[in-house]
Amino acid sequence: MIKIEYPPYNFKIKAEKGKELIFDGARKRWVSLTPEEWVRQNFIQYLLQEIQYPASLIAIEKEIQLGELRKRCDIILYKKAIPWMIIECKEMNVPLTEKTVGQILHYHQAMPVPYLCLTNGNHVFIFEKTENSFREIKTFPV
Repeated sequence: MIKIEYPPYNFKIKAEKGKELIFDGARKRWVSLTPEEWVRQNFIQYLLQEIQYPASLIAIEKEIQLGELRKRCDIILYKKAIPWMIIECKEMNVPLTEKTVGQILHYHQAMPVPYLCLTNGNHVFIFEKTENSFREIKTFPV
């Protein structure tokens, strides 16, 4: 598990029709401020400010095909225009269990990448693809 410190950021938040919205700078639009979205927005700022990952190589809620189902990956990082890492965000009170790991492994079947990341804001697990399995790593790959 990796413990990360989220950088301070002045999020744009507004209320509209009884709902809280947050401005997603990556998607350039207002989105519903759910507990999961709060984790996603903070993690994006971590990627941009701390890791210095280029915004142009980050996709938010990218749709993928899982058999007959269409699902959305929370965050996909690209390297040289090729998917490099899938990041699954859960709200802060959702424990990261085998079930949540299973979800991101399903995404990996549809979009094989070298790295998988799972976070609930408090905890971050990163897994690196080996020959025929995954191993947990203790630092964010650069």
